[in-house]
Amino acid sequence: MSHTLGVRQAQKLKTRRALLDAALRLLEDQSLSSLGLREVTRLVGVAPAAFYRHFRDMSDLGVALVEESLGSLHAMVRVILAERDGDEERIDATVEAVAEHVSRYPAHIRFIARERHGGVRAVREAIAAELGRFADEVAEAFAPPLTADGWSAGDVRMLAQLYVDHMVMTATAFLEARPGDGSADPEAVREVAATARRQLLLISLGRRHWRTG
Repeated sequence: MSHTLGVRQAQKLKTRRALLDAALRLLEDQSLSSLGLREVTRLVGVAPAAFYRHFRDMSDLGVALVEESLGSLHAMVRVILAERDGDEERIDATVEAVAEHVSRYPAHIRFIARERHGGVRAVREAIAAELGRFADEVAEAFAPPLTADGWSAGDVRMLAQLYVDHMVMTATAFLEARPGDGSADPEAVREVAATARRQLLLISLGRRHWRTG
């Protein structure tokens, strides 16, 4: 009995994965608001009714893609903030992590970039919530030295949000450095990385001279 349940669960997870992958593939060329459930199930090769065993509707699938798209980037940046000391070391590691993430998951980044201000409210709110949690994590890492230097909690959170917004902007720039065939243009990637580092260093310089008022 347990073996049968295990096989069924594995098949259910496999179908869910296939639905997410199919949606991502179709979202390469369209927005979530224009994507039909039947398009996704047709690509997977399952009946439309099977979709509802995994997701309530297309918005629910979109929210799952948001969590998947941003979750691993959270983990990488948490490690960087915890293990790196010094602005330049953290900046270099962050830019490299974002570049690697875009290289590995371009479809996920394209989805976030398009749907952050897209037409599906639940997905917009999910992206905003994930980025808000991301900023909270960055603020927590930044807080000890900054509060000791007189920063207010609100200003620490503002700085963290600035870093998170910059990471999203940098991820989009790395994505645009990939031509239509999906391969990266090495020179364009280097230029994006260099620009991102300079911008982050400028933010860091401004942070050193900021005074809470």
